[in-house]
Amino acid sequence: MQPSSLSHQLFTRAATHAATFRDSLAERPVHAAKSYPEVRAGFRRPLAEAGRPASDVIDELIAVADPGIVASAGPRYFGFVVGGALPAATAAEILAAGWDQNAWNSVLSPTSAAAEQASADWLKELLGLPPTASAGFATGAQSANTIALAAARHHVLHQAGWDVEADGLGSAPKVRLLAGEERHATIDRSLRLLGFGSRSLELVPSDSNGALDLDALRARLTGHTGPLIVCLQAGNVNTGATDPLGAACDLVHEYGGWVHVDGAFGLWAAASSTQHEQVSGVERADSWACDGHKWLNLPYDNGFVFSAHPTSHANALAYSASYLVASGEPEPGDYAIESSRRARGLAVWAGLQELGRAGVRDLVDRCCDLARSFADQLKAAGFEIGNAVVLNQVLVSFGSDAETDRVIEEVQRSGVCWMGGTTWRGRRYLRISVSNHLTTEADVAASVRAIIAAGNGTGRRHHER
Repeated sequence: MQPSSLSHQLFTRAATHAATFRDSLAERPVHAAKSYPEVRAGFRRPLAEAGRPASDVIDELIAVADPGIVASAGPRYFGFVVGGALPAATAAEILAAGWDQNAWNSVLSPTSAAAEQASADWLKELLGLPPTASAGFATGAQSANTIALAAARHHVLHQAGWDVEADGLGSAPKVRLLAGEERHATIDRSLRLLGFGSRSLELVPSDSNGALDLDALRARLTGHTGPLIVCLQAGNVNTGATDPLGAACDLVHEYGGWVHVDGAFGLWAAASSTQHEQVSGVERADSWACDGHKWLNLPYDNGFVFSAHPTSHANALAYSASYLVASGEPEPGDYAIESSRRARGLAVWAGLQELGRAGVRDLVDRCCDLARSFADQLKAAGFEIGNAVVLNQVLVSFGSDAETDRVIEEVQRSGVCWMGGTTWRGRRYLRISVSNHLTTEADVAASVRAIIAAGNGTGRRHHER
């Protein structure tokens, strides 16, 4: 058998199985059929001395893996903030794997670089960011936050006369770092990775729905001098709340500071016809981080980082070596952490083409509408809604923390839908995140029925009180 024929049969078999799985999502139980220890036992075995035919390996992989697959790409997975990859984006990902391109620069792959550049222009337009901003394609918001804060570190220390890339932080001027108390934990992790340490972060109080208190920030900054970085948030991971972006940007810039916006999912409110005011003024920040594999429904791992200061962005990250050949122009690798990386821009380009502006707008609007439908139906059933539903996040309490955790476990076990739990303001809640392009009102109704069934009389008891 010729190698090309073997590849054709093998790739077709894998793609056919993947397509069959996607077609089963509406009926498949959302939870995995087997637990992690059970699935792990299927994978673990001594590595044989001799290799095996590729077709046998793929067949066994499917058999061993399938019981541990969670239907998180489907319409009734509401845990974390998880979308389901669009058909065109998924197909483009398959092509990217087959083409096997290295996307570090335009010499290694003109196609990869061109797809990223075109996609970046579309993304900036959809998100309302300056067209002159630099763009890097990252693995997700964690990587994007780290890149943006590296650019911020370079910028504010360069302004203070310090070359942090050459001389490190040991004797550098102190950088003051502030963020809301309800910032995402990835901000703290990025600061650890960049050598600042998480204890260097000053926390600014937030309001009852998790948005940063602007007056408290103003009080903290009064009289400040020196390097300054302030991290804001678009889309609180529990409530969906967004910090007062425009006013906070103006305030921080009065003190010569850099504003970074962690907009992992909430930044997509900018593309909405009904929610764009949530992120009013976001274009006045200095850097932005955003996920593609969340609300944009692209395959994992897709994230984006943008900076209003392309030179600082590149100076913080770019490098060269004698054996590396470049075009002489800014390259994709100048704005991302990884060197060798897959051509993830192809899936971004295909997914955005499939949706178009109207599709992105409808995706965000519809998820927000469905989140409000969840909240309205569960409130009518007598359950407590723990947040102001401003985007796609809903918190539900069933009374005591123990009862809430029991309901969460029973809902997950039902297989109808999957929602996780969270702790918000010291109390346990079921947390619903509506992020999937496949989710319909019928999926919400089926999920609400499963939640009410798991809640038993909890809702009625709350209603009677």
